[in-house]
Amino acid sequence: MPVMNEAGQRPSVLFVCVHNAGRSQMAAGYLSHLAGDRIEVRSAGSEPADRLNSAAVTAMHEVGIDIAGEQPKLLETDAVRGADVVITMGCGDTCPIYPGKRYEDWVLDDPAGQSIDAVRGIRDQIEHRVRELIAELI
Repeated sequence: MPVMNEAGQRPSVLFVCVHNAGRSQMAAGYLSHLAGDRIEVRSAGSEPADRLNSAAVTAMHEVGIDIAGEQPKLLETDAVRGADVVITMGCGDTCPIYPGKRYEDWVLDDPAGQSIDAVRGIRDQIEHRVRELIAELI
């Protein structure tokens, strides 16, 4: 049974990592690509970078997903409040906690400063987890 928010609308997922430049952007890209408009997708960071990690952009481009136009965004309380599922990736205690939200922490290496081969491995782990998430939500 799909997760529906209180208003009976499509589920909303928020991916959060520190810089919103690698992991959370790759996860949002995969979820948007694979789920289409069936799930609302957002991403943010507790300390957003100036731009996306170029290796993450390249790794996603290799699988046909273009995240190059995305920009790191600051995590705001309203984004957490509006999400049904909040998935954190190494941001620790910086993500506000609201009762009734589903929280998951995906332990993944940070692609910052990693080789493209290492980033490909992270990308593939993210794809696997996103596919599992989609199966649970829709």
